[in-house]
Amino acid sequence: MRGHILKRGATWSYVHDLPRGPDGKRRQHWRSGFKSKKAAQRALSDALAKLEEGTFVEPSRVTIAEYLSHWLLSIEMELRPRTLASYRMNVEAHIVPRLGHFRLQALSPMHIKSFYGELLADGRRDGSGGLSPRTVQYIGTILGRALRDAESLRLIQRNPAAAARKPRPSSRKASINTWTADELRQFLESITGERIYPVLHLAATTGLRRGELLGLTWRNVDFDVGRLRVVQSLVAIGGEFQLLPPKRESSVRSIAIDGNTVEVLRKWRKRQREERLAWGPAYQDQDLVFAREDGSPINPDWLTRKFAALVSGVDVPRIRLHDLRHTHATLALQANVHPKVVAERLGHSSVMITLDTYSHVIPSLQEEAAAKVADVVFGA
Repeated sequence: MRGHILKRGATWSYVHDLPRGPDGKRRQHWRSGFKSKKAAQRALSDALAKLEEGTFVEPSRVTIAEYLSHWLLSIEMELRPRTLASYRMNVEAHIVPRLGHFRLQALSPMHIKSFYGELLADGRRDGSGGLSPRTVQYIGTILGRALRDAESLRLIQRNPAAAARKPRPSSRKASINTWTADELRQFLESITGERIYPVLHLAATTGLRRGELLGLTWRNVDFDVGRLRVVQSLVAIGGEFQLLPPKRESSVRSIAIDGNTVEVLRKWRKRQREERLAWGPAYQDQDLVFAREDGSPINPDWLTRKFAALVSGVDVPRIRLHDLRHTHATLALQANVHPKVVAERLGHSSVMITLDTYSHVIPSLQEEAAAKVADVVFGA
């Protein structure tokens, strides 16, 4: 490749040839603003060496927003739909509004570091404050992957995200709120007339996740043996509901349900069949155990809001819908159910996750174990 330097006013510039374009026309790269002839010569030599090595990055005015739009399209086949939807949401809601105007090749580690700080300070879209370090770390992972791909495609010289340290999530465990057995019983007895009573009853007696509850189908419920199979979850992606397999193999599982829960589901199935007859041809039969009156899927966010509204009307501590899962696990461990069985019911990949998550139950179990061993050795 040919190149030369020249003086333009008080500064020096260089120009060199680039590989010819698809149309066969000659292309050149200019760079200006060097204070001395020697500095321009060094920069030209460096650029020519990179061209020879194949590591030269052609100048581009592509912005972060433009690049990320194409990047999301390019990775569609590499990601699960749920993950792709999460990437797209975070790119559109957080990365593009704050970094989208930068040219891809002008983005620096300092820009990214400042971006993390802004998200921590006031990153919530509703203006209510900052995002958690864990959320900012996840957004940084998305940005880092996009820029790593840009580097491998020779769109940028190096990945600036690699030099910008992501926030570290707090090592302090999030508090887990649960109900006692009496509080759970009081809540369930107070909502037996509600249409969503069966789904909340099943949540409390199995510890299923929200998406697993709403993705459960009748063909995966065995009344005769009192078991159900968890093979999919209902998720909302781009305003549409999809039934997707779990992320982890351990989440696909068969779990036992008690006789009382079997009867609750039998009665619910009878009511659902009556609704199907009432709707006639308009009924959207997807074999879902829990659906709207017309058979269509229940919006997971609606279920969360409905649960919160029901809790506010009962004299029990305020907990989240997901805390019914924690309540089930805690009560099971307190009832001396083996942790491995609890892990299997919850779909944890390891019993250590169960023990670590519900370590608040362990002290009381330790005391009980000590007493029992002493009774064996010394007598009650």
